Amino acid sequence: QLQASGGGLVQTGGSLRLSCIASRRTFSNNALGWFRQPPGKEREFVATINWNGGNPYYADSVKGRFTISRDNAKNAVYLQMNDLKPEDTAIYYCAASRYTTISSQRAHYNYWGQGTLVTVSS
Repeated sequence: QLQASGGGLVQTGGSLRLSCIASRRTFSNNALGWFRQPPGKEREFVATINWNGGNPYYADSVKGRFTISRDNAKNAVYLQMNDLKPEDTAIYYCAASRYTTISSQRAHYNYWGQGTLVTVSS
């Protein structure tokens, strides 16, 4: 029900914009988030935004470089990633929370997209 896209190969310092489109149901009353799973590591929180697009919250590792946004009319959430670093290499997942307000807790998210791979070369 969540389809992520926009990943790819980019050089250090480059930018990518990830998109996540929801189908078959609306998530306009749910907080949305992005998580990532680096190679060989656990899935980690990246960014979240509440149901009406307010109060974006970021992991310290991406603060100032990534921007989360959403468009409820399009049932979509986006992640603009600038100044990418090799340590940003991961599979990126979008997710919908069971709550309206932001959360960095994986357990609060009950809908997950299939992931899109971002590779940052040095």
